[in-house]
Amino acid sequence: MDGLRQNKVNSLLQEELAWVIQQEGRELLPGGMITVTGVRVSPDLGIAKVYVSLFPVKDKAKAMEHIRSRAPHLRGMLGRRVGKQMRVMPELHFYLDDSLDRAEEIDELLKG
Repeated sequence: MDGLRQNKVNSLLQEELAWVIQQEGRELLPGGMITVTGVRVSPDLGIAKVYVSLFPVKDKAKAMEHIRSRAPHLRGMLGRRVGKQMRVMPELHFYLDDSLDRAEEIDELLKG
């Protein structure tokens, strides 16, 4: 169970990281769209698990690898945005949120 502080940091990082990714979107995923669907920080605020949804992307594994390779740059930009509110910027770990894809598959199975 997350504490109040963790929830506030989760919300802050999700909002600010969405802005950062919007600025960097063309370089991160040309011709596609990246949505930050959630952020979960560890209790010590040292690691942030960032869940992203990618649309429309054929090779999601390759796209995620590219995003992960840019994590230090994104962390630096995020740090400049929230530097006054957080002393230490957590390390960013990116994960693919495929819940929308699963919902689509289930919907297709129920129709057919």
